[in-house]
Amino acid sequence: EIMGVVNINSDSFNPASRAASLKEAICKIEKMIEQGAAIIDIGGVSSRPGSRYCGRDEEFARIKDVLSEIYRLRLHEKAKFSLDSFDEYCLEFALNHGFKMINDITANASLATLAARYDAEFCMMHMQGDPATMQIAPKYNDLIGEIADFFEQKIALAKELGAKKLVLDVGIGFGKTAEQNLLLIKHLEHFLNFDCPLLVGASRKSVINHYYKSEVKERLPGSLYLHLKAFENGAQIIRTHDVAEHKQLFDMHEAMSQATLW
Repeated sequence: EIMGVVNINSDSFNPASRAASLKEAICKIEKMIEQGAAIIDIGGVSSRPGSRYCGRDEEFARIKDVLSEIYRLRLHEKAKFSLDSFDEYCLEFALNHGFKMINDITANASLATLAARYDAEFCMMHMQGDPATMQIAPKYNDLIGEIADFFEQKIALAKELGAKKLVLDVGIGFGKTAEQNLLLIKHLEHFLNFDCPLLVGASRKSVINHYYKSEVKERLPGSLYLHLKAFENGAQIIRTHDVAEHKQLFDMHEAMSQATLW
């Protein structure tokens, strides 16, 4: 499934994903649904390296009108909506307005209670450190093993609290070196044994810049490559800023896998 990203803030790392007004946000969302996004991930807060949380009041002020408008226009009946947030108040508002997914970069298992109450999907992401410091000097003794242990603990807690629909995100770019990001995509199948859908979001991230010097706006080919590899290695949800291009990629991939001589 393709998850399109719409940011309701002025500081997310990809300027093209930002929506400055209610009208612009709704236009972006409608366009992404049209282009083939199965899920739309709305974010009011940037979690790019070096960022600091703006606080609940500011986050809620940013997202409130857009969420209300999505509900009023019944867009939640055309695609699944996810809120990229770790704030319970904002998330509950979203779940009351037709949203069906919590996308939590902090993997706060106690939010599983909220997910359970609304029968929503709960996506837990792995991050080493926090956004302000995560990219300073990421270090793992056993990259795959440590992240697998992290998920094992989080899944047990979340299930205990009643959440049934769990999604896992290895957290590309969240406390990882460029090579570690590649290794996670390359060995993604290690995380399939948790029996939860895997989400990968490498869209336009600096891992691409590490291997090919490029501005954010120039990283579409690298994003497509990483996402195709992630999909081949077991990712079920691909989180991207570029819905149409990814739809074209996956439609061609599907056609190629179906093509037969006999």
